[in-house]
Order: sequence, then C-alpha cells, then structure tokens
Amino acid sequence: MAKNFAITGVAGFVATRHLRAIRDTGTRLVAAVDPHDSVGILDNFFDDVAFFREFERFDRHLEKLRRRGEQDRVQYLSICSPNYLHDAHIRLALRVGADAICEKPLVLNPWNLDALAQMEKETGKRAWMILQLRLHPSIRALKERIDTEVKAGRTEKSEVTLTYVAPRGKWYLHSWKGETEKSGGLSTNIGIHFFDMLLWIFGGVRSMEVHLSEQRREAGVLELERARVRWFLSIDREDLPGGAAGGPQTTFRSVTVDGREVEFSEGFADLHAESYREILAGRGFGIGDAQPAVVLAHGIRNARPEASPESLHPHLLRIPR
Repeated sequence: MAKNFAITGVAGFVATRHLRAIRDTGTRLVAAVDPHDSVGILDNFFDDVAFFREFERFDRHLEKLRRRGEQDRVQYLSICSPNYLHDAHIRLALRVGADAICEKPLVLNPWNLDALAQMEKETGKRAWMILQLRLHPSIRALKERIDTEVKAGRTEKSEVTLTYVAPRGKWYLHSWKGETEKSGGLSTNIGIHFFDMLLWIFGGVRSMEVHLSEQRREAGVLELERARVRWFLSIDREDLPGGAAGGPQTTFRSVTVDGREVEFSEGFADLHAESYREILAGRGFGIGDAQPAVVLAHGIRNARPEASPESLHPHLLRIPR
C-alpha cells in the first residue's frame, strides 16, 4: 500500500522538489495547504489532492483521515512552510500520527528541539530533516578523505572558505524571509545547509566570530575541531563574479578546502528524492543530526559583529572581478 503524504507551504519555491520526491518514490499526496492559491503546480504531479487555504480546515481534514484508519490516514507530512512555522507544523504531524519531513531549518531556536524530541517519545513518530548535502557524492567523498587523514595522524586544521551568493530581488526583504524573527536571517535561511555540511565533516564549533551582519550580507569565521572556516553569504547581485553586470550567472557557490575547490554544483537540486528514500527506509536525518547547525545558526544570529580588516567581506577578495 502506497504511503499517504500531506504538505504545508505547497505554493512555496522549495515545495516543487518535495512534490517531485513524493511522486518519484511511488507515494501519493492526498492533502495540501497554503494561504496562497497559486498552486497549479500540483497538477504536474497529482490530480486528486484536497487543497486548503485555511490551516484550521487542513488540520481538521488530517484528523478526519486519521480516524478512517490506516488506508486513509496521512503517514508523512512534508513541511515547506516559512521557517518560523516549522515547529508548529511538526507538532501537527506528530499529533495526527504522522512522521514529519521538514525543510531547513528544523526549528529556529535550539530549545524547541528538546520539546520535539519529547513529543517523538510520546507519539512514537519521528521528525525528519532534509540535509541533502550529506548525500552529495562530492561531499561524502570529502568527508571520507578528511576522516582518513585524521585517522592517519593529521593534526593541523584545514583552511576552508565558504562563499555563497544567491541574488534575490527587492521582494525578498519585504517577505517573511526578510524578517529575522521569521526566517532566522541569511545564516539560517540560506546558510544552514552549508553549516551543517561543515560541522558534519570538520566537527563541532570551538569558537566563532561574526564580522558582518546585514540584511543582504553576512560573514564571519568559525573555528571547528578540524578546520578554520571563513564564510560569506550574500543575496546581492553585486557580489557575483563580475558584479551585477557579470552576465547570466544567477548563483555563485564555492567551497575550498586547503586551497582546493570542492565541486558540488551538479546534482545539488536533485537530492530530495534520495532524501525521501532514506527516510522511508528509516535511515533519514533526525533531531540529533539537525541540532548542531540549529545551535550554530542561532549563535550567529545573536552574535555581536566584530569587524577586523582582514576578515570584513573576506570572500569578496577571492571572487574574480
């Protein structure tokens, strides 16, 4: 029997990846909710989905399906809603007897993780996290290499740079994404996958500094167990190679380790289906996996920027103009 899915935030950008993953794993979508009704994308994947604009009616529908029994109830709730709603929507999933599959970040505040872990124990259901970079072949190969070097006796830390420029228009700052209390800021909304990747490979945080904290740019330095990381995040087109007039390029993504570029541009957007397969097999990433990056992003969000000449806009110096 195919598993039944429901989804929140179905009108959002990232929802398409989840719709495709639900279809490609042979499961079915039975219900969706979004306050916006521009959801024609549903017809590209499923043709019999109960759609709601009011969350309360969606909640009631899931409860009705639960009471009908195993064949009709929702086993998984995919969460693509704004970041500040993730905690509440995960709770809904657990309450109606479904596992949650949540886009980044799992929650905005570390203390919410403890409460969700308690709900997992009470309900027997799980909150799963999409951490697709951990499934990327290039990233997995890098982790294997670093682990091997450490086992062989390497003691010096790697020098890592992370640069991510993902230009967004004026709409971004006027949406919930531009409100730090709702999105968590750039470090949470666009950086948390990369922070999770770095923590997974190079170990926990020993210290950190935030050198730049603006609405459109953030930068800083992390001291991890096995690496010193200089990072720069931006949604400003001026920060692309060549600046705003640099041609058709829409995103610049770069990670270097000891001066060597880690190539992972290809396949970056195609890992949701693989994430779903792992979750359906009970091998997905849970609350414990999500915790280090949630704690780090919260720390960055609440840190006081300390500018230094060598680290202010550090990665702009590395981008060819």
